[in-house]
Amino acid sequence: MTQERIVFVHGGGSFGAAAWPRQHGLSLDHDCLFLRRHGFDADAEPLPTDHAEDQRIITEALGSGGHLVAHSQGAVSAMLTAVERPDLIRSLTLVEPACLSLTADLPATAAHIDLVAPLFARQDTLTDEEFLQRFVRLTSSSEAEPPTTSDARRNARRLRLQAPPWTAPLHIVPGVPTLVLTGGWEPLYEEVAEYLAATGAQHRITAGGHRPHDTAEGDAVVRRFIRGAPSGNSPRE
Repeated sequence: MTQERIVFVHGGGSFGAAAWPRQHGLSLDHDCLFLRRHGFDADAEPLPTDHAEDQRIITEALGSGGHLVAHSQGAVSAMLTAVERPDLIRSLTLVEPACLSLTADLPATAAHIDLVAPLFARQDTLTDEEFLQRFVRLTSSSEAEPPTTSDARRNARRLRLQAPPWTAPLHIVPGVPTLVLTGGWEPLYEEVAEYLAATGAQHRITAGGHRPHDTAEGDAVVRRFIRGAPSGNSPRE
């Protein structure tokens, strides 16, 4: 029997299989692909955000169809793919989705944009470390560790090159079975989740902060949703 495919799309931090430690076991029963988005490479220099290239990577990975699971910024390209190719998506799971272009006019998102947009406007005039320090200070009221290793310096550069998520060309919601998993800690992500729930998505909250899928409870929620979604042999209504 052919195993169903699950494609995993990471957020802005770790990438590939390293971004999904709790989900590795799904490979026992599914054909799992843990992607690296455009510009995310352990050795090559980081590149600016390219949603079109991310969509190409995701579409290619889906092949003839499968389940799509995405975290944070990766949820933007995942949703763009689902809007363009809903025929390939058996289910869509969005973990703490940074789909801020959908909620740009709502209070929590608007406040976040007002806070960090001036920093993003200076992306080209700041060094990687300056951008990192100011971004962390604004979003978590703490100080970032100076990037002293080659990996840390590469991560800082990658952060500076990312496009603000509220500028993504995402303005409609795909008509596919959708789960939104959040950690219940940040109004910004809860606002996005509530918006998506109002369009028909299931919304579940578990502990775990920005990575609820790393907890046993969050992982179980993801697995149950995929298990209950239509299979490749099930007709679409």
